Amino acid sequence: MPRPISRRRTLAGLGAAAASGGCLGRTRNLAGRGMSSQLTLQIDAVPADRDPNAIRIARHLAENLNAVGVDARINTLDQTTLWRKVLINQNFDAYVGQFLEPEPFDPDAMYAFTHSRFAAEVGRQNPFGFADLNGVDEELESQRRAESDRSEPVAELQRSLGELQPFTVVAFPDPLTAVREERFDGWSREQPLTVIGLLSLTRTATTGDATDGDGNATAAGESLGGDENATAAGEFLDGDDTHAGTATLRLVTTDSGITENWNPIAAEYRRQGTFTSLLYDRLVAIDSGDVVPWLATDWERVGPETVEVSLRDATWHDGEPLTADDVAFTYEFLRDTSMGGMETPVPTPRFRGRSSVVQSALAVDDRTVRLGVENVNRAVIVRALRVPILPAHVWSDRTDVATIGGFEFDVETTEAVVSTNEDPVGSGPIRFVEATAEESAVFERNSDHFLARAERWDGGETENPAAGVPERLHGKPAFDRLEVDVMPSDIAAVQAVGDGFADATVSNLGPDAIPRIGREADARLVAGRSGAFYHVGYNARRTPLSNPRFRGALASLIDKQMLVEEAFHGYAEPASSPLSASPEWIPDDLRWGDKAADPIYPFAGDPGTGSLDVERARDLLREAGYRFDDEGRLLARQQ
Repeated sequence: MPRPISRRRTLAGLGAAAASGGCLGRTRNLAGRGMSSQLTLQIDAVPADRDPNAIRIARHLAENLNAVGVDARINTLDQTTLWRKVLINQNFDAYVGQFLEPEPFDPDAMYAFTHSRFAAEVGRQNPFGFADLNGVDEELESQRRAESDRSEPVAELQRSLGELQPFTVVAFPDPLTAVREERFDGWSREQPLTVIGLLSLTRTATTGDATDGDGNATAAGESLGGDENATAAGEFLDGDDTHAGTATLRLVTTDSGITENWNPIAAEYRRQGTFTSLLYDRLVAIDSGDVVPWLATDWERVGPETVEVSLRDATWHDGEPLTADDVAFTYEFLRDTSMGGMETPVPTPRFRGRSSVVQSALAVDDRTVRLGVENVNRAVIVRALRVPILPAHVWSDRTDVATIGGFEFDVETTEAVVSTNEDPVGSGPIRFVEATAEESAVFERNSDHFLARAERWDGGETENPAAGVPERLHGKPAFDRLEVDVMPSDIAAVQAVGDGFADATVSNLGPDAIPRIGREADARLVAGRSGAFYHVGYNARRTPLSNPRFRGALASLIDKQMLVEEAFHGYAEPASSPLSASPEWIPDDLRWGDKAADPIYPFAGDPGTGSLDVERARDLLREAGYRFDDEGRLLARQQ
């Protein structure tokens, strides 16, 4: 059972929500004007063909809300519009979505997600407008500063978030990917579609082109026939060149974002951002939990609030040298994309928790940058070093007020935040080639990248360009060309892999697609673990969602165990904490274990069956201060 919510916390939550709503000048009172109006709530989610899990969660919650007397309505919209509505315009009641992190993450990821300092900003930082100044805020700060043992402040943070429910954690899905190992192998069993996962691939003996008996080039692995229209195995029949002699990795996805937008700091387009992370290098990377020097050869804490970073020899995709000035610019830019050009800073709507750690950045010389940081622990600094490094000569021209025809902004923002970033210039291991919106995107191997140059290093007097990076990544990526095609559904994506038109699916598959993989002889399922938990997010700027007791009652309407079995077909784990993918951080009282009931807000019914005890659920709402009319409708205002 949840801990009793103190009067201080209840009043603080209500007051902060009202204050932030007033500042935005756009709060809609859900109570309506009528003294006896029924409470109406809208749940936003993407449609089933884009995310079957999200819509099933939304339907389950809406069904139970309607059962207890709330007029609950589901609003389906495309992924970009959903995130723009929630993250930019903050015009929502509740939404169903996934957290960004594709891998189990450090607890400091919750800093930006829930700290009150971000409540008035737009973006993925605190999209709920949630504030708990003397509880969650203090615990977030405490876990940042704890050096020897963070377990206690992290445990208290989880308990507080569970108690106050700015969002309800539903489940951690198993990332499901269909892969074909005919031309590339090494698909990671845990994270096949992360940056490190894709760079870890190796070519098989049949990768690339082969020749027939007359010396004519043919597709690798292709049966030799007389069809003059024959194309490479995995080549879509679209009339394009087959790029003979190149090793092409072909991926399929149901998410068209990568064909329309390549902005690594955009809030509404990116999910995990795998491809933008291949375009834009970070200073450090994480490989199986280990910190790996990436664009940085080394970093050292030279004082409680100073970190010195040494850089590799690197070049931007347009041929310009990458220097410490670019790194210093990046951190200044992430804090204020207007670079002082507006009355108030316009921070990036992504990476805010990380960029907030760095207070200043100074280029000491071309290869050394000194970062002034908050007095935080090493794990927090490592996260701060994992932001995309941007070329100053490109992004410094995007600091003006955003003006895009046909798009209305509810807050002042900059071109940098909303730009699609056409022809992206990064320093990463792949370069952008071309794209057709909602159809495909093409990238190529960056032969000037330090990973590629390591393959050519002869062991002479100069240092290995990829020194410090695991040897298995030297010379990568294993593909010369990367093609990403958009499919209309998970089933179509799996079919493309099974038929040899693609090497793997990119977007996480819904469980309905799993039987199809079993019927495809040349495709196999890779199931891993992820930090990208599904959750229901609440707009705490609006009443009654500003009331933590009301949010707790909503959490009790969700049968997570049933959803895991029926919506996710067992390919997920129910959870009450956002850190459940990292069991080392979970206190015993928050572990789900073998229990069918949520350890914080148990389902108001028979757990695992979806059968709601309506009267019990109504009692929870009555205890939270709400009343019903004679017809069983929940009143928007107390009568």
